Amino acid sequence: MTEHPKPTYSLNQLLLYFFKLGYTGFGGPVALVGYMHRDLIEKNQWISEKEYKEGLALAQLAPGPLATQLCIYLGYVHYGIIGATLCGIAFVIPSFIMVVVIGIVYKLFGGLPWMQAVFYGVGAAVIGIVAMSSYKLTTKSLSKINVAAIKDKWLLWIFYIVAATITIITQSEYILVFIAAGFIYMFIKSPPKWINNSSALSLVLFAAIGFWQFNLNTLEQIAWFFTKAGAFVFGSGLAIVPFLHSGVVTEYHWLSEKQFVDAVAVAMITPGPVVITVGFIGYLVAGFPGACVAALATFLPCYLFTIIPAPYFKKISKNNSIKAFVDGITAAVIGALVGAVVIIGIRSIIDIPTAIIAIVSILALIYIKKIQEPYIILVAAIIGLILKSVL
Repeated sequence: MTEHPKPTYSLNQLLLYFFKLGYTGFGGPVALVGYMHRDLIEKNQWISEKEYKEGLALAQLAPGPLATQLCIYLGYVHYGIIGATLCGIAFVIPSFIMVVVIGIVYKLFGGLPWMQAVFYGVGAAVIGIVAMSSYKLTTKSLSKINVAAIKDKWLLWIFYIVAATITIITQSEYILVFIAAGFIYMFIKSPPKWINNSSALSLVLFAAIGFWQFNLNTLEQIAWFFTKAGAFVFGSGLAIVPFLHSGVVTEYHWLSEKQFVDAVAVAMITPGPVVITVGFIGYLVAGFPGACVAALATFLPCYLFTIIPAPYFKKISKNNSIKAFVDGITAAVIGALVGAVVIIGIRSIIDIPTAIIAIVSILALIYIKKIQEPYIILVAAIIGLILKSVL
């Protein structure tokens, strides 16, 4: 059934990797997809560059959280639906447990002032981490940053810059930009044969306190709202924040403005997918059942949108026209991710100390080869607490 070579790793090894990434992977979608590239392609060589690029393109085409979709696809590559399902669960479960525990603490103590102090340092360090990850993704997926390489891949670089610019200006990501980049590059690089045929083929685009406090009506509202969030919001965790705000604060009045800001802070300082903040929000609204319903409603659509087109995507991926289509989309996708880094950076680098923390984090990743990101996050959190206590 699969056209991919026999795997050199077991499903248990892959599950253990994604479980570990779920509790150590800080930095949001940009950093997480970078970690997957580093660990699964460069280090262990379990996944090929081609398979990774296909997964990244498919993950961006489908609605839902980018890093989780890529995780599901990579689980599918060699182990089918079982691999996709178990990898997705292994990746999400650790951060889900963390946000529920933080939700319990939040309800017990009525606020997270200490967390805001932690985020002061962590947010800056995260910018350094995601900046390095996006740089590596750029050089791996487009070309090296020199005149000759850029000249050779000039059109992909245009897609990259345009997508980054649109993301920065609009603070959102548009699937039509990615699809347009894919089609333009395909038509220029390797036009499909059916274009010259009189009868064109029809293509389908893929397309404690409050623990049990809830009522069924609220759970139904949570299920419907978060299903829409998972099914209709494209791109990174950054893209889902405005959608969540309009529903959670403005429409349903489940949370106050301050509580919503705290929820975003929880998402940023916990490892795993940023979108796991839905678990925290669900807990505040309707206890543990609310957290479960919100998380399931958000992640189920992205799971279905990934595994349903996956087998067809794999079968046609050897076609030169499809390869060009994927290359075009990938360039735009990574450009949009870089744009997201800029937006997060503007919000997180608010003064000289945070700028210094971000720069030092980048330098540490460049010059201290064996340093792990969680250690940088821990040091930044301590620095944030110290600075906020003396300032």
